[in-house]
Amino acid sequence: MQSLDLSRIDRIIRCSLSSQGLMAAAVEPVPESNVSTVEDRSMEERERWWKMGLKAISDGKLGVLLLSGGQGTRLGSSDPKGCFNIGLPSSKSLFQLQAERILRVQSLASQSVNEGSARFTPIHWYIMTSPFTDEPTRKFFESHKYFGLEADQVTFFQQGTIPCVSKDGRFIMETPYRVAKSPDGNGGVYSALKYSKLLEDMAMKGIKYLDCYGVDNALVRVADPTFLGYFIDKGVDAAAKIVRKAYPQEKVGVFVRRGKGGPLSVVEYSELDPSLASEINQATGRLRFCWSNVCLHMFTLDFLNQVANGLEKDSIYHLAEKKIPSVHGHTVGYKLEQFIFDAFPYAPSTALFEVLREEEFAPVKNANGAKFDTPESARLLVLRLHARWVVAAGGFLTHTVPLYATGVEVSPLCSYTGENLEAICRGRTFHAPCEISF
Repeated sequence: MQSLDLSRIDRIIRCSLSSQGLMAAAVEPVPESNVSTVEDRSMEERERWWKMGLKAISDGKLGVLLLSGGQGTRLGSSDPKGCFNIGLPSSKSLFQLQAERILRVQSLASQSVNEGSARFTPIHWYIMTSPFTDEPTRKFFESHKYFGLEADQVTFFQQGTIPCVSKDGRFIMETPYRVAKSPDGNGGVYSALKYSKLLEDMAMKGIKYLDCYGVDNALVRVADPTFLGYFIDKGVDAAAKIVRKAYPQEKVGVFVRRGKGGPLSVVEYSELDPSLASEINQATGRLRFCWSNVCLHMFTLDFLNQVANGLEKDSIYHLAEKKIPSVHGHTVGYKLEQFIFDAFPYAPSTALFEVLREEEFAPVKNANGAKFDTPESARLLVLRLHARWVVAAGGFLTHTVPLYATGVEVSPLCSYTGENLEAICRGRTFHAPCEISF
């Protein structure tokens, strides 16, 4: 029999089943004062936040937290999602693109501090795996020599698993001697950090802020100095990047306020009443509930400690009804999960930072051939964005297929957000699709 902390599991099952279907406080739109929109952001502000962020990074205050527990099952692959190659000219995996963005931010941060100081703390990358992805993830990093990062700046840790239960709250047995278990959701990151003593490790390293994101976004700006500067400037406990919802029925969770003056939290698309989802704010002309959560978050280390303790105390998990393999064939039961956004209700203050999806959000969730969020759609988003960077830097593109169906790829080692490309691109012609690197 495996070791199970039965009193903890019992508490979780009781609290989660009893809270199901309880009326939560009424949802209200997020107050405008909590949001920095793209149109209201001045060039000076962006510049100031960028510099503040780079300064904090060069002081070693930022850690990066990657949620990478998922397998690429829907992509038709049993490998960890981060190993996936979305078909860019470089054939780089999602892990490699993210590692190289970290390398680029490190070099921007070390250039930004006075040239004389040799002291520079590398950005530490904490990678949460699951029992299914842990070993293949470690091997992938080892065989690629950590993509140019130092091996000791990367720490792997595993999210927990939790027993699956029947609708009346009993364990489902996978074999006569083994309980059926499943990973505890990406929100399992909080208790995993606590139990693996990594929150203490972060404090010892002098980390004060954590940039936290999901692996399956090909355009993620890992360790974004502007977002970090904004976060520090606002002095909040938690922040999230948001994109504007494209249309009322789009299947995305949105940020809301729970009750008058209550905390911000995320409501899943399935939980938002369709009539509310379609309401327009007459003053702004936007949907009243328009700020989508895209799993790009920033937390203070102090707040992560509070969340780990608060979630443990409350023990409320989301119940996902699934077919679960058991001794008696497939049984309908519940998988229990926490989500990364379960942290927000605990935050005394939260700031939201709008980004443009064509610049920062290219989800890779479904296999090619599906209608949306495929490797192919993500590849095109990367190629189009980078083509705009190259043209803005004075480069020219030739192409045999229409330009909207192709583009160029700029290596993250050359440029993080399109900066620094004039020397490579001005007056030069590139034939799409191709990779531009030093």
